[in-house]
Amino acid sequence: MNELIQTLHPDPSKQGVRIEKDKYDTMRETILLNLKQLGAVTFTELSTVVEHQLSGRFDGSVMWYFTTVKLDLEARGELRRVPKSKPQLVELAAR
Repeated sequence: MNELIQTLHPDPSKQGVRIEKDKYDTMRETILLNLKQLGAVTFTELSTVVEHQLSGRFDGSVMWYFTTVKLDLEARGELRRVPKSKPQLVELAAR
């Protein structure tokens, strides 16, 4: 049985979901690595790159897991939405 983890949501009125830890770890690592390499990018650009990298080697909907883990990383302060960016940009949060 795969270990499950509870994700967080940046909107306190919404609840995260439980997902398999190995899928979470793979998606988290892929998102953060791409943000380190690319800097601030749009949600769509990042999702396209991640989907391309994980396509065929990821069981389940890459986009669903991408969105879920992206929201969790935002809630945990590891990435952030760039204020007043149109379209919305995401980047690594300053540590």
